[in-house]
Amino acid sequence: MKTLMRAAGLGLALTLTAAAPAALAQAAPPAADTMFRATTLNLAAYGETRVEPDMAMITLGVMTEGKTAAEAMAANATRMNAVIASLKKAGVAQKDIQTSGLNLNPQYRYVENQAPILTGYQVSNQVTIRVLDLKKLGAAVDATVNAGANQIQGISFGLVDATAAENAAREAAVKALAAKAELYAKATGYRVARLVSLSEGGGYAPRPPMPMLEMTAARGFAKDATPVQAGELTVRIDVAGLYEVTR
Repeated sequence: MKTLMRAAGLGLALTLTAAAPAALAQAAPPAADTMFRATTLNLAAYGETRVEPDMAMITLGVMTEGKTAAEAMAANATRMNAVIASLKKAGVAQKDIQTSGLNLNPQYRYVENQAPILTGYQVSNQVTIRVLDLKKLGAAVDATVNAGANQIQGISFGLVDATAAENAAREAAVKALAAKAELYAKATGYRVARLVSLSEGGGYAPRPPMPMLEMTAARGFAKDATPVQAGELTVRIDVAGLYEVTR
């Protein structure tokens, strides 16, 4: 009799123990379910700041022609060396001068119903330079033209260090996002409880090169330095945030 009672008691204990986890599972819903039942606002905003550029990138070069490839290359090398020397004299550092294009192309004369006739070769040699003193940019360009450059293809402006401008844009973006969250919450009869997540996109990007007309080199190109206006750059940061709102 005692043995049966002990067995019955053990069976009751096992039943209670097995039921406990099930009860706890019902009392604590999954985190995902909790989030699903919360009211949230998923919003995006951006912030901008405008700053003056402190750097310019410009691509320029020399195009020459010759009856043979060697003749065209030799003529180009002579003039390009003079162009690079003029850049250095104008204050552009060696590390800020980079070859960005070198092309040798045969030139043909086409006559109807005849095979193309080779007339010579054309060489194009281009360098992209970085100018950190924008006040000297126009004079530097003029110096290269006077030295033999006959191609100027584009110019772009940028920032050596965009950190400060980006941080200012970030602050503006976050303030705009918070203001938008408050507006939506108020309009829908809620109040902002907390910011759940925040993500960032965008950022500083140099202004794309602006096209400039090709130029024919001429000694004494201009009495005054070519005017170059840098204007301002717009630095933009995009943000997105998830807000939880309550009644």
